[in-house]
Amino acid sequence: MCVYINFLLFQISFKRQFLIYLLLLILACLITIILLNCVVTFIRKESFLELPDINCHRNPPFLVILVSSELGERKARMIIRKTWGKKRVLSDKLIVTFFLLGNHFWPYKPFNVTMESLHYKDIIQKNFIDSYNNLTLKTLMGFEWIHKFCPQATFVMKTDSDMFVNVYYLIELLQKQKRTTQLYTGSIKINEKPIRKPDIKWYISEEEYPENVYPPFCSGTGYVVSSDVASQVYIISKHITVLKLEDVFIGMCVAKLKIQPQKLHSEPVFFPEKVVFSLCHYMKIVTSHFTTPSQILIYWNALERYMDEKLER
Repeated sequence: MCVYINFLLFQISFKRQFLIYLLLLILACLITIILLNCVVTFIRKESFLELPDINCHRNPPFLVILVSSELGERKARMIIRKTWGKKRVLSDKLIVTFFLLGNHFWPYKPFNVTMESLHYKDIIQKNFIDSYNNLTLKTLMGFEWIHKFCPQATFVMKTDSDMFVNVYYLIELLQKQKRTTQLYTGSIKINEKPIRKPDIKWYISEEEYPENVYPPFCSGTGYVVSSDVASQVYIISKHITVLKLEDVFIGMCVAKLKIQPQKLHSEPVFFPEKVVFSLCHYMKIVTSHFTTPSQILIYWNALERYMDEKLER
């Protein structure tokens, strides 16, 4: 009897030790995968996880819209695809929209993003953490894609997923532009000072940016550059310390290139704040901020109905 009890105790002890060993082995494997991923990410930082399906050489777009989006904002991306981000031709000008995504902290990208990319073929993604502090990397990724895969585009717009964009009016204004190179336009910010309070979202330390005033820049909520500027910004960005404030950093790059931001219209048309909707007003603006997916759909349907009626007259 005692022998049998000892045998049972031995089995329990062995199983417990085996489970502990197994858990430690799994933990070691996970740590190894994460560390290897960091090394692989560093080595392969130039590689893309997802690329859109377009041949810019064969069919050059007049305007490429790059939308900074978070992984979980699938609903917003779906609404944008149906509204202002839909591929379209206006006045014989091709407009295409692509979404800029980062990745999770986990070594492997979410399967649903892969499926979304395969289905819609409009995602540009690299293997960096998708966070607020990496918004600059996200825009630079978009400009890198322009530089390497679509330099034939005439203009490039960078905007966000909570924006309303009146592409009709934007195309009208861009067609009136005499210059198609060295263009940088949007809601222009001049003499903006760094925020030095650590508890504020836009805090920048003196170590990060020692100057007292930022160079002129366009609000990151929505700005347009000619494709040559997108390429030049991507190239020169390698020689400038990255700042987490994406729009400020782009302004720093543009200043290095000795390019001045310009107005697209004598009246303001890019709004970094929310504009209360009225059809009369929205016909003559390019961007409005803080719009929900449902609002984007309502506003766009109203604008599109007006444009259809205008064409029928």
